[in-house]
Amino acid sequence: MTGIFAALCLPLIAQTEGATKPPVEVTSNVPPDLRDDPHVLEELGVNEFTAPSIAKMFDTLQFLMPLPIVETERKAPSRMPLDRADLAMGLGFLIADGFLVVQAGQMEKVESLASDLTRYGKALGAGDRVNRHAASLLESAKKQEVEQLKKELAATQRDVEFELLSLRDADLAHLISLGGWIRALEVSTVAIDKQFSPERASKVMREDIADYYTESVAGLEPRISERPNYLEMRDILSGLRNEMVIAPGTEPTKEKIAEIRQQAAKLAELALQRQQ
Repeated sequence: MTGIFAALCLPLIAQTEGATKPPVEVTSNVPPDLRDDPHVLEELGVNEFTAPSIAKMFDTLQFLMPLPIVETERKAPSRMPLDRADLAMGLGFLIADGFLVVQAGQMEKVESLASDLTRYGKALGAGDRVNRHAASLLESAKKQEVEQLKKELAATQRDVEFELLSLRDADLAHLISLGGWIRALEVSTVAIDKQFSPERASKVMREDIADYYTESVAGLEPRISERPNYLEMRDILSGLRNEMVIAPGTEPTKEKIAEIRQQAAKLAELALQRQQ
Protein backbone atom coordinates (compact mmCIF):
# COMPACT_ATOMS: atom_id res chain seq x y z
CA MET A 1 0.00 0.00 0.00
CA THR A 2 2.47 3.02 0.17
CA GLY A 3 2.41 1.61 -3.00
CA ILE A 4 2.78 2.18 1.21
CA PHE A 5 3.11 -0.08 -0.31
CA ALA A 6 4.18 1.57 -3.18
CA ALA A 7 6.82 2.16 -5.47
CA LEU A 8 8.52 3.28 -2.42
CA CYS A 9 12.20 3.45 -2.82
CA LEU A 10 14.55 2.47 -0.11
CA PRO A 11 17.61 4.66 0.35
CA LEU A 12 18.13 5.19 4.03
CA ILE A 13 19.35 8.72 4.53
CA ALA A 14 21.17 9.38 7.76
CA GLN A 15 20.10 12.27 9.91
CA THR A 16 22.99 14.67 10.13
CA GLU A 17 21.67 17.65 12.04
CA GLY A 18 23.75 18.54 15.07
CA ALA A 19 22.02 19.08 18.37
CA THR A 20 23.09 22.71 18.44
CA LYS A 21 22.24 23.49 14.84
CA PRO A 22 19.48 26.10 14.68
CA PRO A 23 16.11 24.93 13.38
CA VAL A 24 15.49 25.22 9.68
CA GLU A 25 12.39 27.19 8.80
CA VAL A 26 11.33 24.49 6.39
CA THR A 27 7.95 25.82 5.46
CA SER A 28 9.20 29.34 4.75
CA ASN A 29 12.65 28.69 3.28
CA VAL A 30 11.96 25.62 1.13
CA PRO A 31 9.93 26.32 -2.02
CA PRO A 32 6.82 24.13 -2.15
CA ASP A 33 7.88 22.59 -5.46
CA LEU A 34 11.16 21.41 -3.89
CA ARG A 35 9.68 19.81 -0.80
CA ASP A 36 9.78 16.39 -2.36
CA ASP A 37 13.17 16.96 -3.98
CA PRO A 38 15.57 14.25 -2.70
CA HIS A 39 18.42 16.74 -2.16
CA VAL A 40 16.20 18.98 -0.04
CA LEU A 41 14.92 16.00 1.89
CA GLU A 42 18.46 14.80 2.55
CA GLU A 43 19.42 18.22 3.89
CA LEU A 44 16.45 18.07 6.25
CA GLY A 45 17.31 14.57 7.45
CA VAL A 46 14.20 13.03 5.93
CA ASN A 47 13.58 10.62 3.07
CA GLU A 48 11.07 9.20 0.62
CA PHE A 49 9.20 7.36 3.37
CA THR A 50 7.96 10.54 5.00
CA ALA A 51 5.91 13.12 3.11
CA PRO A 52 5.07 11.10 -0.03
CA SER A 53 4.55 7.75 1.67
CA ILE A 54 0.91 7.63 2.73
CA ALA A 55 -0.33 8.95 -0.60
CA LYS A 56 1.81 6.50 -2.57
CA MET A 57 0.81 3.57 -0.45
CA PHE A 58 -2.82 3.92 -1.32
CA ASP A 59 -2.19 3.83 -5.03
CA THR A 60 -2.01 0.08 -4.48
CA LEU A 61 -5.30 -0.02 -2.59
CA GLN A 62 -7.20 0.57 -5.81
CA PHE A 63 -5.75 -2.70 -7.09
CA LEU A 64 -6.90 -4.52 -3.91
CA MET A 65 -10.56 -3.50 -3.99
CA PRO A 66 -12.92 -4.36 -2.40
CA LEU A 67 -11.42 -3.15 0.86
CA PRO A 68 -12.41 -4.82 4.16
CA ILE A 69 -13.37 -1.52 5.81
CA VAL A 70 -15.85 -2.92 8.31
CA GLU A 71 -13.68 -5.87 9.27
CA THR A 72 -10.60 -3.72 9.90
CA GLU A 73 -12.29 -0.65 11.38
CA ARG A 74 -10.53 0.94 14.33
CA LYS A 75 -12.39 3.39 16.53
CA ALA A 76 -10.38 6.46 17.45
CA PRO A 77 -10.13 6.67 21.27
CA SER A 78 -12.11 9.53 22.79
CA ARG A 79 -9.09 10.68 24.78
CA MET A 80 -6.01 11.74 22.85
CA PRO A 81 -2.56 10.47 23.88
CA LEU A 82 -0.46 12.73 26.08
CA ASP A 83 2.86 11.48 24.68
CA ARG A 84 4.00 13.15 21.44
CA ALA A 85 5.30 9.91 19.93
CA ASP A 86 1.89 8.33 20.50
CA LEU A 87 0.26 11.38 18.92
CA ALA A 88 2.45 11.11 15.82
CA MET A 89 1.79 7.39 15.41
CA GLY A 90 -1.93 7.96 15.90
CA LEU A 91 -1.93 10.74 13.32
CA GLY A 92 -0.37 8.37 10.79
CA PHE A 93 -3.20 5.91 11.42
CA LEU A 94 -5.79 8.68 11.09
CA ILE A 95 -4.46 9.89 7.74
CA ALA A 96 -4.32 6.31 6.48
CA ASP A 97 -7.92 5.78 7.61
CA GLY A 98 -8.84 8.92 5.70
CA PHE A 99 -7.60 7.33 2.48
CA LEU A 100 -9.50 4.15 3.31
CA VAL A 101 -12.74 6.05 3.92
CA VAL A 102 -12.36 8.01 0.69
CA GLN A 103 -11.39 4.95 -1.36
CA ALA A 104 -14.47 3.15 -0.05
CA GLY A 105 -16.70 6.14 -0.83
CA GLN A 106 -17.75 6.64 2.81
CA MET A 107 -18.00 10.42 2.59
CA GLU A 108 -20.25 10.59 5.65
CA LYS A 109 -17.22 9.72 7.82
CA VAL A 110 -15.08 12.62 6.60
CA GLU A 111 -16.50 15.10 9.13
CA SER A 112 -15.47 13.09 12.19
CA LEU A 113 -12.13 12.31 10.54
CA ALA A 114 -11.46 16.01 9.92
CA SER A 115 -12.28 16.73 13.56
CA ASP A 116 -9.83 14.07 14.79
CA LEU A 117 -7.10 15.30 12.43
CA THR A 118 -7.56 18.83 13.77
CA ARG A 119 -7.25 17.69 17.39
CA TYR A 120 -4.11 15.66 16.75
CA GLY A 121 -2.53 18.36 14.57
CA LYS A 122 -3.12 20.99 17.24
CA ALA A 123 -1.60 18.75 19.92
CA LEU A 124 1.52 18.32 17.77
CA GLY A 125 1.83 22.08 17.19
CA ALA A 126 0.56 22.14 13.61
CA GLY A 127 -3.03 23.12 14.29
CA ASP A 128 -3.29 26.08 11.90
CA ARG A 129 -2.11 24.06 8.92
CA VAL A 130 -4.33 21.09 9.73
CA ASN A 131 -7.33 23.37 10.24
CA ARG A 132 -7.01 24.64 6.68
CA HIS A 133 -6.84 21.12 5.30
CA ALA A 134 -9.76 19.98 7.47
CA ALA A 135 -11.94 22.73 6.03
CA SER A 136 -10.98 21.68 2.50
CA LEU A 137 -11.68 18.04 3.33
CA LEU A 138 -15.21 18.89 4.41
CA GLU A 139 -15.81 20.99 1.30
CA SER A 140 -14.47 18.27 -1.00
CA ALA A 141 -16.57 15.62 0.75
CA LYS A 142 -19.72 17.65 0.16
CA LYS A 143 -18.85 17.85 -3.53
CA GLN A 144 -17.90 14.13 -3.68
CA GLU A 145 -14.46 15.09 -5.03
CA VAL A 146 -12.52 11.90 -4.32
CA GLU A 147 -9.21 12.89 -5.91
CA GLN A 148 -9.20 16.27 -4.17
CA LEU A 149 -9.83 14.54 -0.84
CA LYS A 150 -6.79 12.33 -1.42
CA LYS A 151 -4.68 15.38 -2.25
CA GLU A 152 -5.77 17.15 0.93
CA LEU A 153 -4.94 14.11 3.06
CA ALA A 154 -1.49 13.84 1.48
CA ALA A 155 -0.96 17.57 1.98
CA THR A 156 -2.00 17.26 5.63
CA GLN A 157 0.66 14.64 6.22
CA ARG A 158 3.28 16.64 4.38
CA ASP A 159 2.58 19.90 6.20
CA VAL A 160 2.59 18.32 9.65
CA GLU A 161 5.83 16.47 8.94
CA PHE A 162 7.59 19.57 7.65
CA GLU A 163 6.38 21.52 10.65
CA LEU A 164 8.00 18.88 12.86
CA LEU A 165 11.15 18.84 10.74
CA SER A 166 11.44 22.61 11.06
CA LEU A 167 11.77 22.00 14.80
CA ARG A 168 14.28 19.20 14.19
CA ASP A 169 11.73 16.64 15.42
CA ALA A 170 12.41 14.10 12.67
CA ASP A 171 11.51 11.14 14.90
CA LEU A 172 7.89 12.25 15.05
CA ALA A 173 7.79 12.81 11.29
CA HIS A 174 9.02 9.25 10.77
CA LEU A 175 6.42 7.91 13.20
CA ILE A 176 3.61 9.47 11.16
CA SER A 177 4.94 7.62 8.12
CA LEU A 178 5.34 4.36 10.06
CA GLY A 179 1.82 4.60 11.45
CA GLY A 180 0.39 5.03 7.97
CA TRP A 181 2.36 2.10 6.59
CA ILE A 182 1.35 -0.24 9.41
CA ARG A 183 -2.31 0.64 8.96
CA ALA A 184 -2.02 0.14 5.22
CA LEU A 185 -0.32 -3.22 5.67
CA GLU A 186 -2.99 -4.33 8.11
CA VAL A 187 -5.86 -3.55 5.74
CA SER A 188 -4.21 -4.78 2.56
CA THR A 189 -3.23 -8.17 4.00
CA VAL A 190 -6.83 -8.74 5.11
CA ALA A 191 -8.05 -7.81 1.62
CA ILE A 192 -5.59 -10.20 -0.02
CA ASP A 193 -6.26 -13.04 2.44
CA LYS A 194 -9.99 -12.79 1.74
CA GLN A 195 -9.54 -12.74 -2.04
CA PHE A 196 -6.18 -14.37 -2.70
CA SER A 197 -4.17 -14.43 -5.88
CA PRO A 198 -0.39 -14.45 -6.30
CA GLU A 199 -0.61 -11.20 -8.24
CA ARG A 200 -2.50 -9.43 -5.44
CA ALA A 201 -0.19 -10.92 -2.82
CA SER A 202 2.92 -9.65 -4.60
CA LYS A 203 1.79 -6.08 -3.87
CA VAL A 204 2.71 -6.39 -0.20
CA MET A 205 5.83 -8.52 -0.49
CA ARG A 206 8.19 -5.60 0.07
CA GLU A 207 11.10 -6.73 2.17
CA ASP A 208 12.92 -3.48 1.40
CA ILE A 209 10.22 -1.49 3.17
CA ALA A 210 10.18 -3.84 6.17
CA ASP A 211 13.97 -3.52 6.28
CA TYR A 212 13.73 0.24 6.23
CA TYR A 213 11.25 0.45 9.07
CA THR A 214 13.23 -2.05 11.14
CA GLU A 215 16.20 0.32 11.01
CA SER A 216 13.97 3.37 11.37
CA VAL A 217 12.54 2.12 14.67
CA ALA A 218 16.02 1.25 15.93
CA GLY A 219 17.21 4.75 15.06
CA LEU A 220 14.56 6.58 17.10
CA GLU A 221 15.70 8.36 20.23
CA PRO A 222 16.09 5.90 23.14
CA ARG A 223 13.06 7.13 25.10
CA ILE A 224 10.96 5.86 22.17
CA SER A 225 12.99 3.01 20.68
CA GLU A 226 13.51 1.33 24.07
CA ARG A 227 9.83 1.20 24.98
CA PRO A 228 8.73 -2.46 25.16
CA ASN A 229 6.19 -2.09 22.35
CA TYR A 230 8.79 -0.56 20.01
CA LEU A 231 11.30 -3.29 20.80
CA GLU A 232 8.65 -5.88 19.91
CA MET A 233 7.68 -3.97 16.78
CA ARG A 234 11.28 -4.01 15.63
CA ASP A 235 11.43 -7.79 16.08
CA ILE A 236 8.22 -8.25 14.09
CA LEU A 237 9.41 -5.96 11.31
CA SER A 238 12.66 -7.90 11.09
CA GLY A 239 10.71 -11.15 10.80
CA LEU A 240 8.41 -9.65 8.18
CA ARG A 241 11.42 -8.80 6.10
CA ASN A 242 12.19 -12.52 5.82
CA GLU A 243 8.54 -13.47 5.28
CA MET A 244 8.28 -11.03 2.38
CA VAL A 245 11.21 -12.38 0.38
CA ILE A 246 10.06 -14.18 -2.76
CA ALA A 247 12.66 -16.59 -4.10
CA PRO A 248 13.29 -16.52 -7.86
CA GLY A 249 10.84 -18.74 -9.72
CA THR A 250 8.33 -18.86 -6.85
CA GLU A 251 5.12 -17.01 -5.99
CA PRO A 252 3.69 -15.85 -2.66
CA THR A 253 1.30 -18.35 -1.11
CA LYS A 254 -1.98 -17.94 0.74
CA GLU A 255 -0.33 -19.43 3.82
CA LYS A 256 2.40 -16.80 3.70
CA ILE A 257 -0.14 -14.00 3.40
CA ALA A 258 -2.11 -15.39 6.35
CA GLU A 259 1.05 -15.23 8.46
CA ILE A 260 1.87 -11.69 7.35
CA ARG A 261 -1.72 -10.70 8.11
CA GLN A 262 -1.32 -11.92 11.70
CA GLN A 263 1.95 -10.05 12.11
CA ALA A 264 0.47 -6.87 10.64
CA ALA A 265 -2.43 -7.00 13.11
CA LYS A 266 0.04 -7.43 15.96
CA LEU A 267 2.11 -4.51 14.68
CA ALA A 268 -0.98 -2.30 14.65
CA GLU A 269 -1.82 -3.34 18.19
CA LEU A 270 1.68 -2.51 19.42
CA ALA A 271 1.89 0.76 17.48
CA LEU A 272 -1.22 2.09 19.19
CA GLN A 273 -0.12 1.20 22.72
CA ARG A 274 0.24 4.37 24.75
CA GLN A 275 3.06 5.41 26.99
CA GLN A 276 2.06 4.84 30.59
